[in-house]
Amino acid sequence: MAEPSFVVEPGETTPFGARLAAAMDAHGPLCVGIDPHASLLDAWGLPDDAAGVREFGLRVVEAVGGRVAAVKPQAAFFERHGSRGVAALEDVIAASRAAGTLVIVDAKRGDIGSTMDAYAEAFLRDGSPLAGDALTVSPYLGFGSLTPAVDLALGSGRGLFVLCLTSNKEGHEVQHARTLTVDGTPGGPSVAAAMAAHAATLNAGADPLGSIGLVVGATVGDAAARTATDLAAVNGPLLAPGVGAQGAGAAELAAVFGPARRHVLASSSRGVLRAGPDVGALRAAAAVAAREAQAALRG
Repeated sequence: MAEPSFVVEPGETTPFGARLAAAMDAHGPLCVGIDPHASLLDAWGLPDDAAGVREFGLRVVEAVGGRVAAVKPQAAFFERHGSRGVAALEDVIAASRAAGTLVIVDAKRGDIGSTMDAYAEAFLRDGSPLAGDALTVSPYLGFGSLTPAVDLALGSGRGLFVLCLTSNKEGHEVQHARTLTVDGTPGGPSVAAAMAAHAATLNAGADPLGSIGLVVGATVGDAAARTATDLAAVNGPLLAPGVGAQGAGAAELAAVFGPARRHVLASSSRGVLRAGPDVGALRAAAAVAAREAQAALRG
């Protein structure tokens, strides 16, 4: 029997959140990152050029396509090789779609006005070779600056993952800062809490999951509690980098996400990719990571 396809199609009527929830139920709550670092290319015996990143990405898709909930190619590692690298990214997205596997394009775009509209067209429009099923975006020009991406994502059956609480040591400088109250005085919610509240509004009434998710690092500890960020109320998927090689296990995930754990899509890159270049070894590593994510998040 052919594996079910969860990818967006032109004229898609099933929202991204619902398709992702189904994929997570079918394959476990794991997203495999496709991050062709120079060091990994070298370890795999591949050249650090456009041909190398293309082969790397296609080999990962061959190994895990149809077997995990989603893949997440990191656009920067392809873009650094210029137009040929971008073409390689397009090939990896196309191969993932052909395998029926959801693609989250990790490009972290964020801008204003017509520029944000152009980014949305590139990564979220039907027919664009760079369009996957969802896109990571940066809201730090104001959540409203993402409106072109929100509108196009929801209108095309796609989704967004909005940066909210990241694990880099500088993240707190912006994410934990307090906003102003409605009358312009200090003491409003934290920036992270405000981002979560915006997502919750957009996801209101969605079942089983809304299509506007957040990026929340799996190693941020009690940051959600300290910033009063209500992750459970978001009613959308929570993309959690840092599972596996970066040290987040069941206890850490429980501390970060609490009752929102069932909405978490764990992202593992190095934990799976270091098993390459053998396709069978990559496949086995992804299966182990999926079981571990299932146990940690839904056990």
